[in-house]
Amino acid sequence: MAARRGPTFRRRELGKELKRLREKNGYTVKEAAAAIESSESKLNRVESGQNQLPRVRDLQDLLKLYGVTDRGARDQLLTLHRDSLSPDWYRPYQNFMPSGQTLYVGLESDARTMRAWHPQLVFGLLQTERYTRALFTTAKPVEERTTEYVEECVRGRTKRKEVVFGGDPVELRVILDEAALRRVVGGPDVMREQYEEIARAAALDHVTVQILPMNLATYRATANFVILDFDSGLDPVVMEDSPSVMTVTDRPREVWKYSRKFDALREGALAPARTAEFLHRLGREIDEH
Repeated sequence: MAARRGPTFRRRELGKELKRLREKNGYTVKEAAAAIESSESKLNRVESGQNQLPRVRDLQDLLKLYGVTDRGARDQLLTLHRDSLSPDWYRPYQNFMPSGQTLYVGLESDARTMRAWHPQLVFGLLQTERYTRALFTTAKPVEERTTEYVEECVRGRTKRKEVVFGGDPVELRVILDEAALRRVVGGPDVMREQYEEIARAAALDHVTVQILPMNLATYRATANFVILDFDSGLDPVVMEDSPSVMTVTDRPREVWKYSRKFDALREGALAPARTAEFLHRLGREIDEH
């Protein structure tokens, strides 16, 4: 099976190698940025994989500064740079994404395994279109959003679901808090459909869904988070999505911390075999109310 290597993955590979070369040769970000007539903040974003390095001349100047003379190594980095400039699939939607989300969404497409915890809402890649639209429509007047914004967000999230339901899908492991499933979004009909969608996904060989009951006294993380693992070349990445900010990091200590959180949540959650029955019961209860 071929490794996933999209433009975001390539940018991150290139950025990590440029940072390694800069530090190896003892240059500061300020000194390296000056060599290509750029700013420290822009070069920092390039090294973190958040931004492209648009001009091939800038890459050539950095390689010259770092003393990379081996033709094979130079050609490899130039090819990596060229591939990193390919348009990302999410480009039509990026103006409607919050800060930090484009990097995560690009890496999401390259992941082989995804471990997610959602305590407040249904995990985005399991949401039905009606559930997603109800979320954004409810927030529209409060956050002063346009109808265009709502529809583009719905289309973008629907497109993202292809990593789970399309060809060559990611291995997905999701833990949902019971509170997220009981919080009514869009009305009973929308919720019944949403329960059926989660059950359908959980029946797939590459998807595992567990539910953490509200009446269980166990560990619960307060913020959404997702851990992405890749085939090779990139370290695991953690995304935490709090109400105020979305952060993406591959620092080993953070990855380890969130892996421990996920393991603790998984231990407290119901076994995957009980998910379908639990969702069926929620559907009956919402009918009774």
